[in-house]
Amino acid sequence: MTAHPVTLQDIEAAHARIAGRVLRAPLVPSGSLSERTGAEVRLKLELLQPTGAFKLRGATNAILALTDQERARGVACCSTGNHGRAVAYAAAQLGVRAVVCLSRLVPANKIAGIERLGAEARIHGRSQDEAGEEAERLVREEGMVMIPPFDHPDVVAGQGTCGLELVEDWPEVETVLVPLSGGGLLAGVAAAVKAKRPAARIVGISMARGPAMAKSLEAGRPVAVAEQPSLADSLGGGIGLDNRVSFAMVRDLVDQVVLLDERQIADGMRWLYREEQLVTEGGAAVGAAALLHGLVERPGARVAVLVTGRTVDMDLFTRIVSGEDVDLALEAAV
Repeated sequence: MTAHPVTLQDIEAAHARIAGRVLRAPLVPSGSLSERTGAEVRLKLELLQPTGAFKLRGATNAILALTDQERARGVACCSTGNHGRAVAYAAAQLGVRAVVCLSRLVPANKIAGIERLGAEARIHGRSQDEAGEEAERLVREEGMVMIPPFDHPDVVAGQGTCGLELVEDWPEVETVLVPLSGGGLLAGVAAAVKAKRPAARIVGISMARGPAMAKSLEAGRPVAVAEQPSLADSLGGGIGLDNRVSFAMVRDLVDQVVLLDERQIADGMRWLYREEQLVTEGGAAVGAAALLHGLVERPGARVAVLVTGRTVDMDLFTRIVSGEDVDLALEAAV
């Protein structure tokens, strides 16, 4: 098997490091999805993390792995929102200065949430890549330490703790559905699950609008993909043309990638709200949506769905779950 920069041992070490600082999110049965699909479906509720999303795992592990001297310099990152909240929260817990760089596409509620946690939010450009340029400037000119959103071994190992817990709680799991953006979560979860249960299938799920990792996998190398407005805004952004960690791991360890249109994403949000009483952002509802629309190949009898975040604009959420047909691309063009 190809050697990867993040191993089961790295993930186990991360799990020990972040213990007590990150919630061990519960794995709960979904009666509604089980009845709908005929499989036993369980939901890993990462949306219950203190910051509202799974990203706290990777950010906490990465900051804890720094030396005292590095933490004294402060940390910087670029984010579509959830990683920034995680870095802000973890940095505040450790007394570390944090600057979070975001593009103008990031919803206002996510920017406000980052600022409430004590970090400085800087708005730069119209894409995650452009926001990343400002974060790189902070590192280059001000000596801050970069905490990447996904393409870093400590971040991937931290996200992989979610998969480690999943297999510990449900050793018989056959398929794991994971939202896919830059691939940090998918790479870490796949590494943990495959190491513990090699026969398990790992499925990454993203939106059809600007799916950077999916397009990169098709091309056989990281490629640039234009960001587009989507209900799954947390899955937006590129994977970096110099990607060194997540691309190869996703390529080697993931069994299927599913892309969803905007109506399917909305269906997932409505289902989780009406049937499971969960408030989710679009990017967190893609696993449920893929199951509802029968898009998962050979799901097996036991399926785990990662429900990854709840940092959604509540006015937008109310429109969606009330049945409105929302297309953010059309609204942005008005």
